[in-house]
Amino acid sequence: MTTGTHFRLWDALVQGPDRGTLHHWNGERFDQLPWRRVVDDAHRMASALRSAGVRPGSRVATVLTNSADTVRGLLAVWLAGGAIASLPLPSRGQTPEEYGKTLGALCAQLDPEVIIAEERMAALIPEEVSAQLPVLDWARLLATGGSRCEPSPPGDDEVCFIQYSSGSTSLPKGCSLTPRAIAAQLAMILEMTGGTPGRETIHSWLPLSHDMGIFGTLLYAWAYDYDFVLSSPERFGMAPRSWFRDMAEFEATMTAGTNTALHLATRAQGRGTLPRELRLRACVIGAERIDAGTLAATADTFRSSGLTEAAFLPAYGMAEATLAVAGTPSHAPPVIRDFDAAALSAGEVREVAAGEPGATRLVSNGPPVRGVTVTTEQPDTVGELLVTSPSLSVGYHANPERTAQRFRDGVFHTGDLGFLRDGEVYFAGRADDLISVGGRNVYTGEIEAAIEAMGPVRTGGAALVDVAGDAPSRLVLFLEPKRLNDDFAHIADKAAALARDKAGIALSECVFLNRGALPKTPSGKVQRFRCRALLGPEEDQLKSLARVQLA
Repeated sequence: MTTGTHFRLWDALVQGPDRGTLHHWNGERFDQLPWRRVVDDAHRMASALRSAGVRPGSRVATVLTNSADTVRGLLAVWLAGGAIASLPLPSRGQTPEEYGKTLGALCAQLDPEVIIAEERMAALIPEEVSAQLPVLDWARLLATGGSRCEPSPPGDDEVCFIQYSSGSTSLPKGCSLTPRAIAAQLAMILEMTGGTPGRETIHSWLPLSHDMGIFGTLLYAWAYDYDFVLSSPERFGMAPRSWFRDMAEFEATMTAGTNTALHLATRAQGRGTLPRELRLRACVIGAERIDAGTLAATADTFRSSGLTEAAFLPAYGMAEATLAVAGTPSHAPPVIRDFDAAALSAGEVREVAAGEPGATRLVSNGPPVRGVTVTTEQPDTVGELLVTSPSLSVGYHANPERTAQRFRDGVFHTGDLGFLRDGEVYFAGRADDLISVGGRNVYTGEIEAAIEAMGPVRTGGAALVDVAGDAPSRLVLFLEPKRLNDDFAHIADKAAALARDKAGIALSECVFLNRGALPKTPSGKVQRFRCRALLGPEEDQLKSLARVQLA
């Protein structure tokens, strides 16, 4: 990687990388493309983009799916001088009509020159958008592109990427990123993971529309000339075992994913034939709360293939910081500690012995990465995490009010709750995960994790929401049961008893949903605002298996 403010991507756009290869899943197998060939193709696509009106300063709305054409197209937009606006993929449980409205609202905000998507995604673009904007296809751009164009990528402090959040709490927000911020972030990831330029193989199935997929794997691999194995979230969803099997086949040294994904891959492996030797030394885990039991189960399952706890790098990040804010250093096992759950709810950090009644176990997200500071307003208390970083966004696109609220005097006010202990960041929950019951703060994640551990509920299949009304708020628990023939009333009673015992709260109702119906973002975060909307006037949208009244 070159020094200074430009990361290697800009140089590689002109010169081409030296040795790396893109291995991309084509639906049946992995095809190979040297990075040099990807660059040549991107130049051809850039000339087609210039013909379509893309110039320096243009905004290009895109839906980044996991394909080789998308990778080429991303680079082509930059070659042509445009700024990528990465629109979110459909959320779980979101109807095509709802998704279309989201795209329409974001495109109205962006005022892009064109919108580009794979043919299979183009059908989801609403007519009101396609009637006003040219809708282009990546593959068509490649087929019609001409000779190489004169590169004019965005300057150091110009917006080159607008990363739309996954929309876990509201309409997605567009984080405006500069080459300078992205350069800083890629250097942070290199140091955190202990990577060696030109000598790593990275595997990812994460959606490229998400910051962990685009910056944490693809652009990181590109900037440092690594081999990159690109699978897809659809393939992982259909065959979670493919994650570790691919890594064994390609001798991957680094990957990234979520706690839920680790659980699914470990469960799918079961007692089947283990993959041959794993060379994985850095597995970055983030995007949601990390469970110590999941890390232990995954390590135990794949230990005979060479996996150790030291390979797990629990991390904390967000689109507003490009990606990583804190992360466990490479070759160091995750730090796991027990705290008094009631004290944490009251904002106090009180460490206790493992197994002590009322204890909750938290996995550290590691120390702040190089150049980043993380604080709370009061030391040694649970509070809003405040972040300064050289990779911070310059604000939310076309949203000055929200920008002024969250980005103040060089400090980003995350809205996330957590604390620091011995220099390490502990993520306690997002602001939307904290509810007030009878004047007490209650972390929904604590209750959800305990209910999922009961057995009949799918991992990641519980969501507790507070629903406002004329009377005091109702507490409604959404559940995805493992088996449709279970006694739902019995499960509801057990969940209600556990919620009383663990947090002293009374559930009003349990709503049982089909597998995959719980509203989530593509990265797996529960969309509580959509859960609440399902209980609104248009309850025909709910399509529940059963609703059990409890109070």
